[in-house]
Amino acid sequence: MTATTAARADTRKGTGTPPAEKIPRRRRRSQTRFAPYVFVAPAVVLFVLFMLVPIIYAAYLSFTAYRLEGGGILGTRVQVFAGFDNYIAVFTDPTLLPGFGNLALYGAIAVPVTLGLSLLFALLLDVPAVKAKRFSQTAIFIPYAVPGVVAALLWGFMYLPSTSPFSYITEALGWGTIPFLDNPGIYGSLANIAVWGGVGFNMIIIYTSLRGIPEEIYEAARLDGAGEIGIAWRIKIPLVVPALVLTGIFSLIGTLQLYGEPTTLKPMTDVISQTWVPLMTIYRNAFLTDDLPGAAALSVVLAVGTVALSAIVLWLTNRRSKGAQS
Repeated sequence: MTATTAARADTRKGTGTPPAEKIPRRRRRSQTRFAPYVFVAPAVVLFVLFMLVPIIYAAYLSFTAYRLEGGGILGTRVQVFAGFDNYIAVFTDPTLLPGFGNLALYGAIAVPVTLGLSLLFALLLDVPAVKAKRFSQTAIFIPYAVPGVVAALLWGFMYLPSTSPFSYITEALGWGTIPFLDNPGIYGSLANIAVWGGVGFNMIIIYTSLRGIPEEIYEAARLDGAGEIGIAWRIKIPLVVPALVLTGIFSLIGTLQLYGEPTTLKPMTDVISQTWVPLMTIYRNAFLTDDLPGAAALSVVLAVGTVALSAIVLWLTNRRSKGAQS
């Protein structure tokens, strides 16, 4: 008796599992249809619990305030609806504009330098004559694996005049110490930490995009007499613009979320205050002055600004690409 005959016999007896060809086609389609949702479900649950729910709670909290009822020391603090009072307090806070100004100066250095170096390294690694590509990729990417706080501590000790090797060299040459942690050098010092840690990640994205370009395009360009510099300028860079836009948005979001580096360097300098950037102001309001609704309102403003800035960048990029195609 063959295996198929035995399976059919077991099925007729009520034991065993029906063969695959006996399962209704509609049932097989339903199983295939729901399989992706089963695999995506854990990620969706985690996103809802740890992203969507906190965002909704922060938005709710931003419209509330704490009031003391009963008077005196024995009064009870209750949560009441405050309308837009917290948002008015945010936009009238005298530390808000200086904080965003510090972010702007920091981002004006960190974003273009990070993208420029990432593109340069990706183009160099994509040249056929370059050797040790694996080692170079790993060496450029390794700083990204270092946590931001550890990187800030590492560079902080290299910035301090008493422990800085750079200041030791300049003092030996009679040039004095380098003001890494004073104005305006603090912006370049913080940007250097971001560049050191972020170039590797962005380089991988751009390099992956370069590897997706068909080799036939390069061969045709070389037959026409184009060199590697001409190929990079006229072919590679225009074709990796979407990757550059993506890494640019990542860099902008990272700039608006600046917190760990200035907080770590704060004990080393008097230039960085508790409200030096918006996220430091949010931390101060939430945990130092016990103004959780005010911190929630500033968090919502910062989140909305981040989304709006990213949308504007995407819109301008799409508009420019459509204009170039037409």
